[in-house]
Formats: sequence, structure tokens, C-alpha cells
Amino acid sequence: MKTRTVKAYGAYAADQELALLTIDRRPLQPDDIQVEILYCGVCHSDIHYVRNHWGGAHYPAVPGHEIVGRVLDVGAQVTQFNIGDVVGVGVIVDSCQACTACQEGAEQYCDRHPIKTYGSPDRYTGGYTYGGYAQRITVRERFVFRIPQNLDISKVGPLLCAGITTYSPLKKWDVKAGDKVGVIGLGGLGHMGIKLAKAMGAEVTMITRSPDKAEDAKLLGADHVLFSTDHKAMREKASHFDFLLDTIPVNHDVNPYLRLLKYDSTLALVGAIEPLTSVDGSLLIRLGRRLVGSMIGGVEETQEMLDFCGKHNVLPEVEMISIQEINEAWERVVKGDVKYRFVIDMKSLKE
Repeated sequence: MKTRTVKAYGAYAADQELALLTIDRRPLQPDDIQVEILYCGVCHSDIHYVRNHWGGAHYPAVPGHEIVGRVLDVGAQVTQFNIGDVVGVGVIVDSCQACTACQEGAEQYCDRHPIKTYGSPDRYTGGYTYGGYAQRITVRERFVFRIPQNLDISKVGPLLCAGITTYSPLKKWDVKAGDKVGVIGLGGLGHMGIKLAKAMGAEVTMITRSPDKAEDAKLLGADHVLFSTDHKAMREKASHFDFLLDTIPVNHDVNPYLRLLKYDSTLALVGAIEPLTSVDGSLLIRLGRRLVGSMIGGVEETQEMLDFCGKHNVLPEVEMISIQEINEAWERVVKGDVKYRFVIDMKSLKE
């Protein structure tokens, strides 16, 4: 059995920078896979958790839920993976597997709360789970993903969070070729929304407040750019869109965007995990519009998303960093100074 103690980067308190520490990984269980972490994406949620913006953080905190690595060892009951396989681990690593949501393949909505890759009660150790800013991780086989061979594994990590977060609502609300899709906000989520909707054959409009993002949006595949501050242009697009993907991460007024929806169409929130400005109910009732929320995706859907990205060669735009640069990278994430996701090359943790 491989040693349980591994190097990691984490923090012992909300006001501390990330620094080198050691953590213990659980002994390999019969249905477990032990993964050497090669790359780990940086998500804004990592920052929110470690800095305790949402409350409830547990320390030492080791974040990271966009993990790509190589299988080092497998338990006796593992059938789908072999030593040496390149695999992914995403936002959740366990669930009850018995509730309605789990039975329907929506483990992210588990009635008993999914076990997240970091910060959740660990039923094996009695402590809390540690994420991917580390050398290795041990995960149940069911929550491990196969990576398409044609994809550049150094860029795959953000697909396991930003990718599935945007793919899931696009798929659930049946976005298809020819649909008019608007992606609201151009950041880590928004740029994946553009790429995925375009790969599905949609006519994609980037909706943003920032004129300086127009060129990037077009380079990412957007057919059009709509400035939400241009009231005339917004009025002209009333009842225009079949689907809107709202990736704005903070409280905002959704009413101007609801007016853009056609009859019987949907605006899906994937960014703002907080109270919103009041919603005008008449905008929903009058044309049977829907305002919905969506969070990552289940196990089968995440594998489907990865296979779709492999088929269409969809990858995020990333900037590679070493683990020693993580604190500077976090500050840049907070400032919005990244196009569009950081990925940590974890070999730097061994140096």
C-alpha cells in the first residue's frame, strides 16, 4: 500500500496564504482508485472556501476540484480503470447513491448532501476531505472520469467544474443546432458556455457590459456581441433568445435579461450563489418564461460532457502556473485578471 502522507498546499486559517503542508490520504478501499495528480485547475470556489467567504470552512483547508492525474493503484473491486490510466476527479467524490436525485444520476443534488472533493465530512477518516492542490488523491471508482485520449490533459481540469457547470443546463434545456443562445458574462464559466453552445450548433451571442470583451468573445466562437448597457440594442433583442446562460457570479438584476427570452424559454443561473435583486414575476408569467438554477452535473453527465469535448475538441483557455505561484494567481482571479482559468502543473510540488 502506498504511503498515506502526501505534500499539499493549503491554509490553517482564513487570513493565511497557502503554504506547503502535509496531509494524510485514506488507505485504499476495495472500490477506490489512488491517483497521482498531474494538473489541478484553479476555481474561484477554492478561494471562497479557504477564505471562509461562505462560512463553514474547516482547517487545514486544501482546495482543488479540477483534477487530472494518473492511476497509481486500484482496489480489488475496481473494474473500469487500470494502473497508468489518465483520469479526472471533479467537484464531488461521493454521495448516498440511494436518494431520488442519486438514482436519477444527479448526484450533485444528493438529499444527504454530496461529499465534495474538499471541505466535506470524510466518512473514512472522520475528518474533512482535502482537494487537489496535493500530490495524490484517493477516490471511489464511481466518481472518477476517463479522459478522451485526443485532449491535451494539461487543459482538461477546468472541464470538470466550469465545463460541466455550463454543459449541464445547455443539455438539460435541449440546446440544439440553430437555437439562439445568449451567454451572460465572459469569465471562466462564460467562455466555456460560448465554446460548448457553439459546438452544439447554436447561434451564440455574448452578452456583456464590457466593450473590451467583444474581440475575445468573437475569438472564442461567439457569433454576436450584445452590450447590456446599450438599452436600444437590448430592446431590439426582446423575445429573441431560445436559451440564456447567466454566469454572472454576484447579485445582479436579471429582469433585463428575462425580457430577451422568447415564449416558453429558459434563463439558467449558474454563477450567483447568493440573493438576487427582486425578480419581476410578470416577465415570467406573461410569456411562460423560466428562471432556473443549475449546479455542475452528475457522474454520467460529466463523462458525457468529457466525451463531447473530445469529439468536438473543446478545451478551456488556460494559463499554466506552478504551485509556488498560487497565492499570486488567487489575487489575479479576484481581480478578474486571467483568461480564463489557471491550471497548476503539479510536478512543481515535487521540486
